[in-house]
Amino acid sequence: DDEENILRALRRVLSKECGEIETFTQPAEALRRAQVANFDLFISDYRMPGLDGVQLLTAIKELQPDAMRLILSGYADLDGVLVAINQAEIYRFICKPWQDDELRLAVHQALEHRRVLIENRHLAQLLREQQQEIDRQKSALEQLAASHPQLANVNWAPDGSIIIDEGDT
Repeated sequence: DDEENILRALRRVLSKECGEIETFTQPAEALRRAQVANFDLFISDYRMPGLDGVQLLTAIKELQPDAMRLILSGYADLDGVLVAINQAEIYRFICKPWQDDELRLAVHQALEHRRVLIENRHLAQLLREQQQEIDRQKSALEQLAASHPQLANVNWAPDGSIIIDEGDT
Protein backbone atom coordinates (compact mmCIF):
# COMPACT_ATOMS: atom_id res chain seq x y z
CA ASP A 1 0.00 0.00 0.00
CA ASP A 2 1.26 3.50 -0.67
CA GLU A 3 -0.09 4.71 2.70
CA GLU A 4 2.17 3.98 5.66
CA ASN A 5 -0.73 4.03 8.17
CA ILE A 6 -2.52 1.27 6.20
CA LEU A 7 0.65 -0.82 6.30
CA ARG A 8 0.93 -0.36 10.06
CA ALA A 9 -2.72 -1.40 10.48
CA LEU A 10 -2.21 -4.49 8.32
CA ARG A 11 0.89 -5.45 10.29
CA ARG A 12 -1.02 -5.03 13.56
CA VAL A 13 -4.01 -7.11 12.40
CA LEU A 14 -2.00 -9.88 10.73
CA SER A 15 1.11 -10.19 12.90
CA LYS A 16 -0.25 -13.24 14.77
CA GLU A 17 -1.58 -14.90 11.59
CA CYS A 18 1.36 -14.50 9.29
CA GLY A 19 4.63 -14.66 11.15
CA GLU A 20 7.11 -12.58 9.18
CA ILE A 21 5.57 -9.65 7.33
CA GLU A 22 7.31 -7.35 4.87
CA THR A 23 5.67 -4.10 3.77
CA PHE A 24 6.37 -1.72 0.92
CA THR A 25 4.99 1.69 -0.01
CA GLN A 26 6.23 1.38 -3.60
CA PRO A 27 4.99 -1.48 -5.83
CA ALA A 28 8.30 -1.58 -7.70
CA GLU A 29 10.13 -2.27 -4.41
CA ALA A 30 7.75 -5.13 -3.62
CA LEU A 31 8.29 -6.57 -7.10
CA ARG A 32 12.09 -6.37 -6.74
CA ARG A 33 11.85 -8.15 -3.39
CA ALA A 34 9.62 -10.86 -4.91
CA GLN A 35 12.36 -11.52 -7.46
CA VAL A 36 14.78 -12.62 -4.72
CA ALA A 37 12.59 -13.91 -1.86
CA ASN A 38 9.70 -16.37 -1.80
CA PHE A 39 6.44 -15.49 -0.09
CA ASP A 40 3.29 -17.44 0.72
CA LEU A 41 0.94 -14.47 0.36
CA PHE A 42 0.84 -11.02 -1.22
CA ILE A 43 -1.69 -8.32 -0.32
CA SER A 44 -1.79 -5.22 -2.48
CA ASP A 45 -3.83 -2.07 -2.62
CA TYR A 46 -5.78 -1.78 -5.86
CA ARG A 47 -4.82 1.81 -6.63
CA MET A 48 -1.22 2.87 -6.25
CA PRO A 49 1.06 5.24 -8.12
CA GLY A 50 3.11 3.80 -10.97
CA LEU A 51 2.04 0.19 -10.86
CA ASP A 52 -1.49 -0.66 -9.76
CA GLY A 53 -2.33 -3.69 -7.64
CA VAL A 54 -3.49 -5.81 -10.59
CA GLN A 55 -0.30 -5.11 -12.53
CA LEU A 56 1.82 -5.84 -9.47
CA LEU A 57 0.04 -9.09 -8.60
CA THR A 58 0.04 -10.21 -12.25
CA ALA A 59 3.83 -9.77 -12.34
CA ILE A 60 4.14 -11.56 -9.00
CA LYS A 61 1.98 -14.42 -10.30
CA GLU A 62 4.59 -14.96 -13.02
CA LEU A 63 7.43 -14.95 -10.47
CA GLN A 64 5.71 -16.93 -7.71
CA PRO A 65 2.67 -18.78 -9.05
CA ASP A 66 2.11 -20.64 -5.77
CA ALA A 67 1.84 -17.47 -3.72
CA MET A 68 -1.69 -16.42 -2.85
CA ARG A 69 -2.76 -12.94 -3.92
CA LEU A 70 -5.30 -10.59 -2.31
CA ILE A 71 -6.32 -7.06 -3.23
CA LEU A 72 -7.50 -4.34 -0.87
CA SER A 73 -9.48 -1.44 -2.24
CA GLY A 74 -11.52 1.47 -1.05
CA TYR A 75 -13.20 1.55 -4.45
CA ALA A 76 -15.97 -0.87 -5.35
CA ASP A 77 -15.10 -0.92 -9.06
CA LEU A 78 -16.70 -4.05 -10.58
CA ASP A 79 -14.56 -3.83 -13.72
CA GLY A 80 -11.45 -3.59 -11.56
CA VAL A 81 -12.52 -6.61 -9.53
CA LEU A 82 -13.05 -8.65 -12.71
CA VAL A 83 -9.67 -7.62 -14.11
CA ALA A 84 -8.02 -8.54 -10.80
CA ILE A 85 -9.67 -11.95 -10.80
CA ASN A 86 -8.98 -12.70 -14.45
CA GLN A 87 -5.46 -11.28 -14.84
CA ALA A 88 -3.84 -11.55 -11.44
CA GLU A 89 -5.93 -14.56 -10.40
CA ILE A 90 -6.45 -13.07 -6.97
CA TYR A 91 -7.84 -15.25 -4.23
CA ARG A 92 -9.95 -12.53 -2.64
CA PHE A 93 -10.90 -8.87 -3.15
CA ILE A 94 -11.27 -7.12 0.22
CA CYS A 95 -12.93 -3.73 0.57
CA LYS A 96 -11.47 -0.93 2.68
CA PRO A 97 -12.15 -0.31 5.43
CA TRP A 98 -11.88 -3.97 6.29
CA GLN A 99 -13.15 -5.80 9.33
CA ASP A 100 -10.17 -7.22 11.19
CA ASP A 101 -11.74 -10.64 11.75
CA GLU A 102 -12.77 -10.90 8.09
CA LEU A 103 -9.27 -9.99 6.94
CA ARG A 104 -7.70 -12.55 9.28
CA LEU A 105 -10.13 -15.19 8.04
CA ALA A 106 -9.40 -14.35 4.39
CA VAL A 107 -5.66 -14.63 5.02
CA HIS A 108 -6.08 -17.89 6.92
CA GLN A 109 -8.25 -19.35 4.15
CA ALA A 110 -5.84 -18.22 1.45
CA LEU A 111 -2.88 -19.80 3.21
CA GLU A 112 -4.82 -23.02 3.81
CA HIS A 113 -5.88 -23.09 0.15
CA ARG A 114 -2.24 -22.69 -0.86
CA ARG A 115 -1.19 -25.52 1.46
CA VAL A 116 -3.83 -27.85 -0.04
CA LEU A 117 -2.85 -26.96 -3.61
CA ILE A 118 0.81 -27.67 -2.93
CA GLU A 119 -0.03 -30.92 -1.11
CA ASN A 120 -2.26 -32.03 -3.99
CA ARG A 121 0.51 -31.31 -6.49
CA HIS A 122 2.94 -33.33 -4.38
CA LEU A 123 0.51 -36.25 -4.10
CA ALA A 124 -0.17 -36.18 -7.85
CA GLN A 125 3.58 -36.33 -8.52
CA LEU A 126 3.95 -39.22 -6.08
CA LEU A 127 1.09 -41.03 -7.81
CA ARG A 128 2.75 -40.52 -11.22
CA GLU A 129 6.03 -41.90 -9.88
CA GLN A 130 4.28 -44.92 -8.38
CA GLN A 131 2.41 -45.58 -11.63
CA GLN A 132 5.69 -45.43 -13.55
CA GLU A 133 7.17 -48.00 -11.16
CA ILE A 134 4.13 -50.26 -11.55
CA ASP A 135 4.38 -49.95 -15.34
CA ARG A 136 8.11 -50.77 -15.18
CA GLN A 137 7.45 -53.85 -13.02
CA LYS A 138 4.58 -54.98 -15.25
CA SER A 139 6.82 -54.71 -18.32
CA ALA A 140 9.57 -56.70 -16.60
CA LEU A 141 7.03 -59.37 -15.60
CA GLU A 142 5.68 -59.56 -19.16
CA GLN A 143 9.23 -59.96 -20.52
CA LEU A 144 9.93 -62.71 -17.99
CA ALA A 145 6.68 -64.50 -18.89
CA ALA A 146 7.53 -64.29 -22.59
CA SER A 147 11.03 -65.69 -22.15
CA HIS A 148 10.05 -68.32 -19.53
CA PRO A 149 6.36 -69.24 -20.09
CA GLN A 150 6.54 -72.10 -17.58
CA LEU A 151 7.10 -69.56 -14.78
CA ALA A 152 3.94 -67.69 -15.66
CA ASN A 153 1.75 -70.80 -15.70
CA VAL A 154 0.62 -70.97 -12.07
CA ASN A 155 -2.14 -73.26 -10.85
CA TRP A 156 -4.17 -71.22 -8.33
CA ALA A 157 -6.51 -72.74 -5.74
CA PRO A 158 -9.88 -71.05 -5.00
CA ASP A 159 -8.48 -69.71 -1.70
CA GLY A 160 -5.58 -67.95 -3.50
CA SER A 161 -2.92 -70.50 -2.64
CA ILE A 162 -0.73 -72.08 -5.30
CA ILE A 163 -1.32 -75.74 -6.14
CA ILE A 164 1.94 -77.55 -6.72
CA ASP A 165 1.78 -80.72 -8.76
CA GLU A 166 4.74 -82.71 -7.50
CA GLY A 167 4.54 -84.88 -10.58
CA ASP A 168 5.86 -81.93 -12.64
CA THR A 169 9.08 -81.65 -10.68
